[in-house]
Amino acid sequence: MNGKTIMSLEGRKAVVIGGAGGIGHAIAIGLAEAGAEVAIASRNEEKLKETVEKAREEKGVELKYFTVDVSDEQSIVDLAKKANEVMGTVTILVNSQGLNKKSPTVEMPTETWDAMFSVNVRGMMIACREFARYMIEKNYGKIINITSIRGIRAVMNGKGNTCYSSTKGAVDMLTKSLASEWAENNITVNGIGPIVTMTPMMEAIYAGDESRKANAARNVPMHRLGEPEDCVGPAIFLASAASDFVTGQVLYPDGGMSAIV
Repeated sequence: MNGKTIMSLEGRKAVVIGGAGGIGHAIAIGLAEAGAEVAIASRNEEKLKETVEKAREEKGVELKYFTVDVSDEQSIVDLAKKANEVMGTVTILVNSQGLNKKSPTVEMPTETWDAMFSVNVRGMMIACREFARYMIEKNYGKIINITSIRGIRAVMNGKGNTCYSSTKGAVDMLTKSLASEWAENNITVNGIGPIVTMTPMMEAIYAGDESRKANAARNVPMHRLGEPEDCVGPAIFLASAASDFVTGQVLYPDGGMSAIV
């Protein structure tokens, strides 16, 4: 391997589900800047159009987009088919979709629990399955699932995160199991597990409450919360030839949180 080009994604085709906002958007930009042809996908077409325009204006990056409803199996099947028809074989899939509705467990409606597992786990599994069909034909692929440190560390006193954390624990094992199953097809399956990350949604939550934000960062060894860009380097590594012998792993851009008790 050439050290100068080992992280290059020139000629690769990538789809980032959940790429219209937050972590997915930052990763989509990063993959494109590394040379990949990138399409983002989500349910909100207006948001997709805005994201594509923003990428063009602010970063000079061209993105494609497709609509998908990750709670609908047929919608995901259609996405995989259309993306591979339009772009050629997609060999990089990033699953950055996610739903988080906080509630104490004794107050959580079963419908909410089911909805979160439907998007965070079931939808991710279907996306992996459908895109892997094309990767298997190519005998090559890179799948990156966005999980969370909450897949391995519960929140003190729960704080309404029991369902979310449970879905991320499931995503971690889904990632490991698919890595084992598809290793013979030269498909790597890995995860990225950030801590609380200052996406536009989280910026709105912390707006005007710097003390709350500072308190959240106090327990992080590097004394800050995550930024979407913190996930870009790990994503490029996991999408590139640099990680061809890395599979079934979760990388934690977490400022050291996973290293401490």
